[in-house]
Amino acid sequence: MIPERAREVAALTSELAGVFESAGKHIYLVGGVVRDLVLGRFPDGGATGRPGEPPALPDLDFTTDALPEETEAILSPWAEKVWSQGKAFGTLGAWKKGRRYEITTHRGESYSDISRKPEVRYSMSLEDDLSRRDFTVNAMALTLPGFELIDPFGGLDDLAASRLATPGSPEQSFSDDPLRMLRAARFSAGYGLQPDEALVDAVRRLRRRLDIVSRERIRDELDKLLVVERPSPGLRFLVETGLAELFLPELPALALEQDPVHQHKDVLAHTFAVVDKASRDRLLRLAALFHDVGKPATRSFARDGVSFHHHDVVGAKLTRRRMRELRYGEEDVRVVSELVRLHLRFHTYRFGWTDAAVRRYVRDAGPLLQRLNELTRCDCTTRNPDKARSLNRRIDALELRIVELRTQEALDSIRPDLDGNEVMEHLGIGPGPLVGKALAFLLDLRMDEGPHPKEEALRRLGKWWEEQ
Repeated sequence: MIPERAREVAALTSELAGVFESAGKHIYLVGGVVRDLVLGRFPDGGATGRPGEPPALPDLDFTTDALPEETEAILSPWAEKVWSQGKAFGTLGAWKKGRRYEITTHRGESYSDISRKPEVRYSMSLEDDLSRRDFTVNAMALTLPGFELIDPFGGLDDLAASRLATPGSPEQSFSDDPLRMLRAARFSAGYGLQPDEALVDAVRRLRRRLDIVSRERIRDELDKLLVVERPSPGLRFLVETGLAELFLPELPALALEQDPVHQHKDVLAHTFAVVDKASRDRLLRLAALFHDVGKPATRSFARDGVSFHHHDVVGAKLTRRRMRELRYGEEDVRVVSELVRLHLRFHTYRFGWTDAAVRRYVRDAGPLLQRLNELTRCDCTTRNPDKARSLNRRIDALELRIVELRTQEALDSIRPDLDGNEVMEHLGIGPGPLVGKALAFLLDLRMDEGPHPKEEALRRLGKWWEEQ
C-alpha cells in the first residue's frame, strides 16, 4: 500500500510508468524525492506557492533501461514537449500537464584526472546505475508503478543510523566526480548525517581533485550548503578536511590562534554561529560567512586587548575578490560586499539615535537595510545574556526610530532640498565643481536637520556661498 505522503508522487508518475511499461521498458524514480519520501518529509522543490498552499513538488528524476533514442521515441507521443539537449549524456526532458520530467538511461560517469567533463557510459543494470550515485542515502530507487523500494547499498540503514557513506569505495566515488566531496558537506549538514571515517579520510587524501571542477559548480554547491537550516557542520567539514583551502581560504584563516593573555574569541567558531543564526536568505548567509574575513589581516594586540581596526573595509575587498573568483554575478558581489562593509556601522552610533544618525544609517544601507539589521543582530554571539539583551534593545530602538521618522519625511529617498538648476540660478554660476559642492552642502544639511522649505534652503545656500 502506498503511504499517504507518496500518493501525490504516485499519481504524477502513473501515466509515465504506463507508457514505458507498454514499450517493454523499466523506469524507476530516483534522487532526492525517494530519500525524502523514505524520511517522511514532504518533497519540497523550494518553490513557495500561494498563501495557504503546500510547497510545490520538485522536478522528478527517473532512470530507465531504455537507451536515449528509445526514450525519445517513447516520450514523443505522450509528452507535450520533449527536450533533447542532454541526450548526449543519456538524459531526455519531457513536459506534461505543467510538470517537467527528466529521464536518464542507466549509466555510470567519471572524470579523468584533468577533465572537467564527465565520461558517460550506459548500463542495462539499475544496480550499476545506483552504484555510481554519490551517497548510499541517494542510491535508492522506487519501482514504477509499484513503488517498491530498491536499496542495494543500505541507504535506509544509513538514514536510520544518521550515517553518510558512499555506495562503493569513497575513493572511487570522489574520483568519479570530485564535487561529491563538497556535497558531503551539504548532506551532513542538511540531513544531520555523520560522515563515516573512510569518507573523511578519502576527502583529505583526494581533495586536490577538486581542482578539475569548475568554479561555477563549486559556487552552486556552496550556495546550496549555505541555505540548509544549519550549515555549520558542513562548513566545519570543509575546514577540517582541507577542502575550504582550495576555494575559500579566507574561511580556515579565521581559525586564529588563541592568545592566552588577551583571550580573544575564536573567529571561526563565531562565524559559524552567525551563519546559523541568519535566516535562510542566500545573500545574507554569504554576508554572514564573509563578515569577519578581514580580521586576520587587521589583528593587533595592545594592553587593553586584541583589536581588528578597519576589518570591515578590508573584509569587503576580500569578499569582492573571492566572490568574483567563484564566478558570482556582480549584483551578488555588490550586495554581499556592501553588507560586509557596513556590518559595524550600527556600532558607530553609541550615544542614541538622533534624527541625523537615523537618516545617515538608512541612506548608507539603502535597500539592504533589513538584511543589515538582521546581520547586526546575528553578529552578537555572546554568551552573556545581559549584553545580548542590550544589543537587541538598541536595534529595536533603531527600528522604531526608523518607523517614526518615515511617517514624517521621505526617509528612503533623501535628496537635497534644491536641484542643480536651482543652485546655479540662485548663485549665478554655470555647471562645474562648485555646483557639486553646493549640492553636497545641501545634502549634509538635509541629513542633519531634515527637510527645509525652499525659501529656507535658498537662504542657507546663500549664507554658505558667502563663506566660500
